[in-house]
Amino acid sequence: MMQQTYQFNIGVDVSKQKLDVSFSDNEIGQFDNNAKGFGPFLKRIQSPEDTRVILEATGGYERPLVAFLQEQGIAVSVVNAKRVRDFAKAMGHLAKTDVIDAHVIRQFAGAINPQVTEIKSPMQQSLDALIHRREQLVRQRSVEKQHLDTVIDEEVRQSIERIIDLLDKEISLIETRLKELASSNPTSSEKLSRLQGIKGIGLITAMIFLACLPELGTLSNKEISALVGVAPFCRDSGKMKGRRGIWGGRAQVRSTLYMAALSAIKYNEAIRQFYERLLSKGKAKKVAIVACMRKLLTVANSMIKHNTDWDANHGKLA
Repeated sequence: MMQQTYQFNIGVDVSKQKLDVSFSDNEIGQFDNNAKGFGPFLKRIQSPEDTRVILEATGGYERPLVAFLQEQGIAVSVVNAKRVRDFAKAMGHLAKTDVIDAHVIRQFAGAINPQVTEIKSPMQQSLDALIHRREQLVRQRSVEKQHLDTVIDEEVRQSIERIIDLLDKEISLIETRLKELASSNPTSSEKLSRLQGIKGIGLITAMIFLACLPELGTLSNKEISALVGVAPFCRDSGKMKGRRGIWGGRAQVRSTLYMAALSAIKYNEAIRQFYERLLSKGKAKKVAIVACMRKLLTVANSMIKHNTDWDANHGKLA
C-alpha cells in the first residue's frame, strides 16, 4: 500500500519541559510540553490537512502531544531516534542542539516519508498505560529482589520483603484490570483468546501485543517483523556476505517476544522442532531464537488477519 505524502512536514524535538519545533529551514518555535503549550503550537500549523508532525519516541514525553494532535486530526509520525541520528550523520549534521535536532527530524521526514502513527482507541490507550505501569513495577520488584540477595541485616530484609509484597499486590491489581478491560470489548477479547492459543504466548504477552502493537493483523508478515525489529538486515558488500542482524523496532514488544520464544521452544512442539532444525543446519542459538521470535510474530499476525486459530503446522514452515 502506497504511503501518503504530505506537502508540509514539521519536526519536533521533545524534552520533558519543552518542544523545539522546526516549521521550515527559517522558521522555528518553542512551546511548553503541556496542554498550555499545545494550543499555541496548533495555531502555528497553517494547513492541517496537508501537514504531518514528526517526532522521536522519547520514552513517554511525546505521548501527550501525539494524543492531542491526533485528536485535532493532525497526522503524526513517531519515529525511531536511532534512524534519525543515522540520517543526520549521513547528511553531515554532526552538531547537536535541540533546534538542530528539530530541523533534522523534519528533513528526515521529507526524505524518508515515515509511516503515520496509527490512532489508538481509548481502550488501547488505557491498555498501553496499564502495561507501561506494570513494566515499571516489575522493574522495581526486580531491583528489590536483587537487594534481598545481598542483605545481611534482618530488619532491612524485612523492609525489602514488605516492599516486594506490596509490589506483588499492585502488579496483581493491574493484571486484573487488564483482563477486565480486554474482556469488555468483544473484538479484543477474541484476539486475546486467539493469541493465547499459541503455546508460549501467555496473557501478559497477548496484552502487550494488543496494547503496543495495534497494527497486528493489518500489515504483511515482512512489515510487522520490521516494525517490531526482528527482520534480518543484510550486511553484504561485493563478494563479502556479512552476518544478518536486527535492530530498532518496538523494544517492549521485542523483549516480550523474546521471553515468549524461549517458552515456546520449551513447550510448543512445532516451534521446538523449528528451533532444532535451525540448530542442525549450523545456525547459532541466538540466531535460531530470533528466528523463533519472528515465527511467533508472523504466525500471530496471520492468525489475527485471517481470524484463524493456532495450527501446529504453522511452526513447521521453513
